[in-house]
Amino acid sequence: MNARGAMGKYGETLAVRRLTGAGLTVLERNWRCGRTGEIDIVARDGDVLVVCEVKTRRGGSFQHPMAAVTPDKAERLRRLAERWIQTHGGAPPGGVRIDLVGVLLPQRGAPVVEHARGVA
Repeated sequence: MNARGAMGKYGETLAVRRLTGAGLTVLERNWRCGRTGEIDIVARDGDVLVVCEVKTRRGGSFQHPMAAVTPDKAERLRRLAERWIQTHGGAPPGGVRIDLVGVLLPQRGAPVVEHARGVA
């Protein structure tokens, strides 16, 4: 695994901690759907299915992680959520929500982890 991959994996681990600490149940990590793409984290928040995108950045990098979900990325996440639901038995009663966890790794100090609900 390269340095970028390791950083992303570390960010996802921090995201899982944040989500479970907030009471969500993680169902799956890094779910792949052919060429359509990947869902970083699939979780449940009560009766809501949560598709979570994780973006990890080093401090001082060009773009803040919370600015990473473009309209195209949001649409791809919606399509991936539909595919996940199709392959796992249908939609939950509470519907689907797309969240973003941004992880900022400063040069010094603890990582900053932000969880934004319903970003798309």
